[in-house]
Amino acid sequence: MDITVKKSTAQGEIFAPPSKSIAHRNLICAFLANEESQISSLAFSEDIKATINCIKALGGEVELLGDTAKVNGRTLNVCDELFCNESGSTLRFFVPIALLLDKKVTFRGAKRLFERPLGIYEEICKKHGFLFKKGEDYLTVKGKLKAGEYVLQGDVSSQFITGLLFALPLCDGDSVIKILPPFESASYVDLTLQALLDSGISIKKEGNNFYIKGNQSYRPIKKAVEGDMSNAAFLYAFNALGGSVTVKGINENTLQGDRVYKEIIDVMKERNETFDVSDCPDLVPVLMVVAAMNKGATFVGTRRLKIKESDRGEVMKQELENVGGKVNVFENSIEVFPFKPLVNKVANGHNDHRIVMSMALLFTLCGGKIEGAEAVAKSYPDFFEKIASLGVIIEKS
Repeated sequence: MDITVKKSTAQGEIFAPPSKSIAHRNLICAFLANEESQISSLAFSEDIKATINCIKALGGEVELLGDTAKVNGRTLNVCDELFCNESGSTLRFFVPIALLLDKKVTFRGAKRLFERPLGIYEEICKKHGFLFKKGEDYLTVKGKLKAGEYVLQGDVSSQFITGLLFALPLCDGDSVIKILPPFESASYVDLTLQALLDSGISIKKEGNNFYIKGNQSYRPIKKAVEGDMSNAAFLYAFNALGGSVTVKGINENTLQGDRVYKEIIDVMKERNETFDVSDCPDLVPVLMVVAAMNKGATFVGTRRLKIKESDRGEVMKQELENVGGKVNVFENSIEVFPFKPLVNKVANGHNDHRIVMSMALLFTLCGGKIEGAEAVAKSYPDFFEKIASLGVIIEKS
């Protein structure tokens, strides 16, 4: 799908979509309980659909009623395959759960998904003599996860930590997860700890170590998913491009690391600044657009952008320079210079939802077409309908 965005100004009030990160966690916790749970205020993006499908494949029952999922957890069933589509969260969260079964389980999905790092799980499997076989579009594992000490690098992805935090409380015996610094995206682990606490799972955190009692039981939950800070940033960013948008449905006390979007955007409207984004890498594409259309900025802690749905630093450099900009991408930093965009250019979505949304934001100033705009379905399926409700002129082709 191609989308043409006409020069237009966004104005009005809009609710942030539900948090994808929190929804993944609540749904998995509900599945691991043995009674019915209810998760409401869901948005059924492709990533959330992938998690729901994996729950069903492993024996859980999911009944969808509007924006609510009733989840009945069951004893884990052996299944041949789990389809994760393009969801890194789904894959990394379910690998340790699959390793509770001591049966062969194959994860399948898009080729790009299996190009992203899985080395932490590969090392664990190798250490314990488990099967770990990865191909272009699949990963097969087999083993029996056991309690013990797990030492993980903290600068790859917090999703590996979350996956183990889901599974280890169900093992016989106590465990500890030790994180080697730097511990990046720690706020996402805080989201996991809160979801686990709500589900009756007790984990003690001391510094970068997590102490986990074994033989715990998940209890059913009834939760409404709060607004997503990552996607709220795209809506709030209109205010730095001449718009006037009020984003509602935000929990001001959220644990989401991307809550810093408002503070960063407000600063960028006033001056050129350096920002450490190691705990909020998903914000970088939209922040690059805001920086380019204002005073410029430097972002540090960007190395993990290479392992997202696309190499986001390089991709945004390519797209911004295509419309007249200048961007320097280094190993762990990105420098964005201010510029006036060229009109009616064509951008490639690179099969990355955050690239598509970022370029849509930019094109409200200069007009342009985005090829492959359907990538927004990964996290924000009705993004274009929502911004059209704010007065952004959209044409689909």
